[in-house]
Amino acid sequence: MKKLLTLLVFILFTTPAFAQKNLLPKFVRKIIFNNDSSKHSSFFLLPVFSSAPETGLEVGGSALYSFYTDTVHNDTRVSNIFGYGTVTTKGQSRLSLSTTYWAPHNAWRYLASVSYINFPFDFYGIGPDTYKINKDHLGQKRFKLNFEADKKFGKYIYLGLMAGAFDYKFTNENPGGIFDTNPQIQNRAGGGSLLAGPALIFDTRNNNTYTTRGIIITSYFNFFQGVGSNNSYQGGLLNVEVSQFNPLSKRLMLGFDVQSQNLTGSQSPFYLLPSLGSDELMRGYYNGRYRDRNMIAGQAELRYRFSNRFAVAGFVGGGTVYNKSPDLSTLKPNYGGGLRYFFDVEKGLTIRLDYGAGQKVAGEARQSGVYFSMGEAF
Repeated sequence: MKKLLTLLVFILFTTPAFAQKNLLPKFVRKIIFNNDSSKHSSFFLLPVFSSAPETGLEVGGSALYSFYTDTVHNDTRVSNIFGYGTVTTKGQSRLSLSTTYWAPHNAWRYLASVSYINFPFDFYGIGPDTYKINKDHLGQKRFKLNFEADKKFGKYIYLGLMAGAFDYKFTNENPGGIFDTNPQIQNRAGGGSLLAGPALIFDTRNNNTYTTRGIIITSYFNFFQGVGSNNSYQGGLLNVEVSQFNPLSKRLMLGFDVQSQNLTGSQSPFYLLPSLGSDELMRGYYNGRYRDRNMIAGQAELRYRFSNRFAVAGFVGGGTVYNKSPDLSTLKPNYGGGLRYFFDVEKGLTIRLDYGAGQKVAGEARQSGVYFSMGEAF
């Protein structure tokens, strides 16, 4: 029923005939169906109808302000400020405000975000083999703050610094289960930390929204220093992601995306362990069902833009988590497809509806999920 409802909302809000019947307010019809191709700023108030295995149906509201810091030259990328607030059918809520700012000629890139979530979730254990029968339901509250500044050197390279802070708090709603008894689990109550570290980006993309040509390599290392009751924790996280976009024709593009995450240090707080599953990578997997000190995953996606407003996509991929060295026998498959709607044609801003599927564990239904999100997966 949730899948049908999401699809119905998507069709209604993206069909011009629906708008022409004046069933949407005038300002909504203008921002969704206006074909203005100038470099003006734009402001969108959009309802949020999202779906994922870990949330069920998610509803709320969002605001997106998109603008150019240089409207004269064509090389400056689109900047944005994005805020949203949502609640889910599984009793979760999220608030977030974020921005991506591109200086004229892309000489600098600034990223900043602040978020708070009250997000109960199911915990399955640690490692690449977990089972639904063992899941524990945990309460989670998290505050997170991030800032990053990257300076352009040469034509394609950015060097930057990032800093931030986070605080996690957890409660076990099913005492006596795997969350209490598994000796691998560290820092069960959560904790706060400061983070800082360098970033290196190599970026030849033709644009940063609906990319059809180029490559981007994003790498960063975060140093963690615990604070307060968590001040004994020291560690780090190395992230490397490579995305390549290959035009096959004017409307057809084949993209590849590979990501690796590695937790460093002698301690392994369970909430910092890299995990599989999101609306961007390993779509169809419950986010966090598989988690460990290391994660590697990849995907290929074929995108066909058959009109200015609509595109379709199909994807395949795989990934796994591991403690010390990857084991190919634990590699998990991923495949699916979806529909894209361009609500801002000039800036390449999309709403994305995807269905993803993955592994079928013996005695369980095949893992799958429907995702209704803003922007491309990579």
